[in-house]
Amino acid sequence: MSEFYALVPAAGFGSRMGSELAKQYLPLAGYPMIYHALTTLCACPHISTVFVVLAPDDELFKSFDWSHCVDKLEPLYCGGETRAESVANGLLASELELDDWVLVHDAARPCLTQAHLQKLISELRDDAVGGILAVPVADTLKRADAQQRIACTENREQLWQAQTPQMFRAGLLAQALQQCRNVTDEASAVEALGLQPKLVASDSTNFKVTYAQDIRLAELLLKKM
Repeated sequence: MSEFYALVPAAGFGSRMGSELAKQYLPLAGYPMIYHALTTLCACPHISTVFVVLAPDDELFKSFDWSHCVDKLEPLYCGGETRAESVANGLLASELELDDWVLVHDAARPCLTQAHLQKLISELRDDAVGGILAVPVADTLKRADAQQRIACTENREQLWQAQTPQMFRAGLLAQALQQCRNVTDEASAVEALGLQPKLVASDSTNFKVTYAQDIRLAELLLKKM
């Protein structure tokens, strides 16, 4: 019977935050940002192990208290130069069975909930391909020209904003990333194989902290959770 695992790539820096500290370690509601996502993943009863893929020279991770996650959390110091490389390296190091499910989640999405995880797993556990959490695009989309003026308005019909976790079989995802490393999410690599991942409706609370002002919003949401 296939098992469920989580994998969190956390070897990057997050330059858009404008901080000297790697984004995943910025303080958020009294803890490093990565603490919140890892705690939620470790608390999920369906997930056997949570692998966190760190840079080989990461010294900060072990300085935090992870005792509440000790039974499930496994750091892997094999992160690469890109997200895709870190995920591929993590899959190799984790030595999962080909049919095991892997939920790849952003360390910078701290407001993930058990409800998000339950919906993703329940809708995809019998799916032939896998899929991702996502939300339909609600805002009007403008395409800019080189002078940062509006070139056109894009049709947002049937457009979705990708989130994480993104859930695929370990063997399929490893194959996809081996053939297509120039991607910003796992679904894009699977799509490059000619497959169509499923979109599982999520909500805007599972947003990605990208800029400094996003931290305040994440803190407000975490206080209500």
